[in-house]
Amino acid sequence: MATREEVVAALSPLLPHPSVLSDVVVLGRDVTVTLNAPGSREELGKKVREALAKLPDVGGTEVRWHSEVRGRNIGPDDPLPEVKNVILVMSGKGGVGKSTTATNLTMALHRAGFRVGLLDADIYGPSIPTMLGVSGRPVSLDGKSIEPLERFGVKLMSIGFLLEDPKAAVVWRGPMLHGALLQFLKDVRWGSLDYLLLDLPPGTGDVALTLAQRITSPYAVIVTTPQPVATDDVYKSVSMCEKVNIPVVGVVENMSYFIDSAGVSHELFGKGGGQAIADFAKAPLLGQVPIDQSVREWGDKGTPVVQAAPFSTVARAFVGVAERLTDAIDARRSEGEEEAPPEIDRSGGTGGRKRLPIMK
Repeated sequence: MATREEVVAALSPLLPHPSVLSDVVVLGRDVTVTLNAPGSREELGKKVREALAKLPDVGGTEVRWHSEVRGRNIGPDDPLPEVKNVILVMSGKGGVGKSTTATNLTMALHRAGFRVGLLDADIYGPSIPTMLGVSGRPVSLDGKSIEPLERFGVKLMSIGFLLEDPKAAVVWRGPMLHGALLQFLKDVRWGSLDYLLLDLPPGTGDVALTLAQRITSPYAVIVTTPQPVATDDVYKSVSMCEKVNIPVVGVVENMSYFIDSAGVSHELFGKGGGQAIADFAKAPLLGQVPIDQSVREWGDKGTPVVQAAPFSTVARAFVGVAERLTDAIDARRSEGEEEAPPEIDRSGGTGGRKRLPIMK
């Protein structure tokens, strides 16, 4: 296996100062490097992995970050006063892999050294208990707040933790859903987090509107697959974000391609959909995630592939998405961008129509 000295020597030409390299851990043929550096995490992380890949005794490289995370300006009524960044993982379309993306993106951020939580906001179809292999009920230690469950060091909450029968349907009207979601936000003791990810249900309805009205400066990550039958609905999700002042910070194209045993890439669902959505949202395409059977297998077993096989090709794709996402958020925060909450027209509309449209 490589020595610590060999790793340091390989990285020294890349680093502006020796203090940027906070720690090096060598475990067998795997190396974990902790960096304390400003600037692009994606760019520096890529250079570090490429440099260490040239060492014959290094099998896989994981990069962790010790740098400060830029946070939002938190209003006095915000239900998440200790959470620096809130990220809504959404699509508008079912079946594109929002929950898969949310869980693996959460694990990628956690493994990169950030304090992370994941809220399953899909009340009618919670997937997080299965994908993270969590069962049990949340408890209250003080009779006022709810303690989130934890798995792999990540704080978790889902309606699935509260159901007597995991196969039972949640048959609620909108106000009950709204109340449950607010309780998951303000009554759960999330503590101090760098990122809280919310796995949203399909569609452009109550959940997204509730979050837009109650949380200061959230960001959206849009998930799509390449084909038009998906993107036609995903465009609507981007449009909704624009109407309620939720900036889209990036797009993830899931199931982008499949690599067969001969190493040939096949675009089973076409191509270009993710970039088209990114262009429409005026946001970066954060990454293209391939179809890989291991994602399904590990998700069914309750361990996201980023945790189970962190050096696999598909796990590295999620890691790249995470690094580009943190860079995109930092860039927006550094520009001093703060979004106003949506303005609701409560006049009932024109011509006697009793509607509450969302105004830009």
